[in-house]
Amino acid sequence: MLRHVPRRLLTGSRKSSPGLLEELKQRGLISQVAQPEQWLHEKLLQGHKIKLYCGADPTAKSLHLGNVVPLMILLNFYVKGHDVFALVGGATGRVGDPSGRTTERQAMSDVSRLKNVDRIQQQFTRFFENGWKYYESRFPEMSAQGPGKLVKVDNYHWWKDIKLLDFLAQYGRYIRIQSMFSRSSIATRLEGKDGLGFNEFSYQVLQAYDFYHLHKNYSVSLQVGGNDQWGNITAGIDFIDRMESNDSEKLPLGGITAPLLSTSTGEKFGKSAGNAVFLDPQINSAYDIFQFFYNTKDADVSRFLKIFTLLPSGTIDAIVQDHMTQPHQRKGQRLLAIEVTDLLFGVGSGERSSKVSEILFGNLSEANMSADELIELFNEAGILQKVPRDKSLVDIITQVTHCSKSEAKRKLVQGSVLLHSSRHKVTENTDQLSQFLIEDKVLILRLGKQKCHVIEIL
Repeated sequence: MLRHVPRRLLTGSRKSSPGLLEELKQRGLISQVAQPEQWLHEKLLQGHKIKLYCGADPTAKSLHLGNVVPLMILLNFYVKGHDVFALVGGATGRVGDPSGRTTERQAMSDVSRLKNVDRIQQQFTRFFENGWKYYESRFPEMSAQGPGKLVKVDNYHWWKDIKLLDFLAQYGRYIRIQSMFSRSSIATRLEGKDGLGFNEFSYQVLQAYDFYHLHKNYSVSLQVGGNDQWGNITAGIDFIDRMESNDSEKLPLGGITAPLLSTSTGEKFGKSAGNAVFLDPQINSAYDIFQFFYNTKDADVSRFLKIFTLLPSGTIDAIVQDHMTQPHQRKGQRLLAIEVTDLLFGVGSGERSSKVSEILFGNLSEANMSADELIELFNEAGILQKVPRDKSLVDIITQVTHCSKSEAKRKLVQGSVLLHSSRHKVTENTDQLSQFLIEDKVLILRLGKQKCHVIEIL
């Protein structure tokens, strides 16, 4: 049990759980549930296990926090013994989903797409492995049964063998054009000046067949997605219902959508909004995730704790109530940042990132750490940068911030460059940095109030 969450709070509020479906609603993880909802609620209350899936197209190198919201629904099922299927759209990614978009996606090369498929599958694995270890660390007495199974699939593996004429002959009669045109994602694009290509128009058919394939071959009965996926999910349910209309023993089907991620002020997160926070450790480190959530506004702390952690709602309510008595201490933000970082990057990464933050934005002298200890800590956090000893200050700024030399010089002239823990302001270029180094090994470079770089001088 980690010391920053009192044990009495962790154990006290799960006993009165209203059932998994209602719990997810209370956490703000569910936006819509496809009817009939009652069968799902009753099966879960009776202890039955179901199989569910969520998918992501390889349109980028990494999943982002917006993808995590529906994945948190899967994780809540997974830790309670339900089998989850993580689908990467190796086939559908070639077509492009129009949901939530006003313009057509840019075409991607096959090489880039295949690399993204591999990356996203690895991210699925890390998410559920780290998520289970996180659950074990918080609830050891409840994790003895073990998680469900994680099955990763790529829809290219079944689509590559399907021929167009065969598909239309076998399945075309079960696809209704009227309902396809009525879906908001299609109607919105048709009203736009650029219209809609047949590739994107047919996307919902491909996703509907994915659901059918997983249902037929793996008995998957529930699809989960973001709120913009509602039309695609219901299209799949409708398609399967038509296919199995004469099957008296068919399994009920369901769909759940999660709300699109936004702040209390309505600011959205994601690639389209240009402010996505990615899960790939090569893009965003554990420390980056920690800092992102540590900077959460007070109004969002409770909601983000309920969405992005597995802490009981009662625990969260008590912590937020305590936080609001002295919000300037940022207890809620610190807990949120530690919990999410542990869940996404592994147990212990949250505390390490918190230590890094305290050193960077607190008083380094109070940390009482040697240069070697700093190097080890920041290397583990994934934010240590290395620069040859013969580089000038302008060269160093250029390298670590990926800016031009003229921009680096401008930062110096503006007085925004601070060196060492003493935060000595430097306004001119120099290659005499020894006076600013910690034990002749480490340079701490600050740019303004928020940007801080820890550099090992080689």
